[in-house]
Amino acid sequence: MADEHRPTPTVQASIPTLEELNALGRGFLFDALGMRIEEASADRVVMSMPVTQTTQQPVGILHGGATVALAESAASIGTWLGVDRTAFSAVGLEINCNHLRSKRDGIVRAVATPLQRGRRNWVWDIRIYDEAEALVAIARCTMAVLPLR
Repeated sequence: MADEHRPTPTVQASIPTLEELNALGRGFLFDALGMRIEEASADRVVMSMPVTQTTQQPVGILHGGATVALAESAASIGTWLGVDRTAFSAVGLEINCNHLRSKRDGIVRAVATPLQRGRRNWVWDIRIYDEAEALVAIARCTMAVLPLR
């Protein structure tokens, strides 16, 4: 199929509310880890997650997998908000994360901004901070934009 016949991902006029976005995560990993969306658009997503036993390693620090789940969730939401949701979906293609400091309790907050928005892939920079604005982790996530079937 030639590209000129394929719908181009575009931002939709109707953006779900924060309450609606948070409700979409109920019953999924998002909910199990206590993630919450605080700000969401195709230009910036801010999400929080508590550091509790649910998100910790057995040694009592934030689990790297939970950190990565938070980062990818933020990139997924931002990409999904930036494409025509009647024709496209967004799924994680690749993620890497550098864990810069440990965190034992409290809240971590991911701030995701797009670095590149293509027709088929979006690349996001995600910074994860603690309550004192100390950088806990840095992630880069590539999202695939797929046509709905």
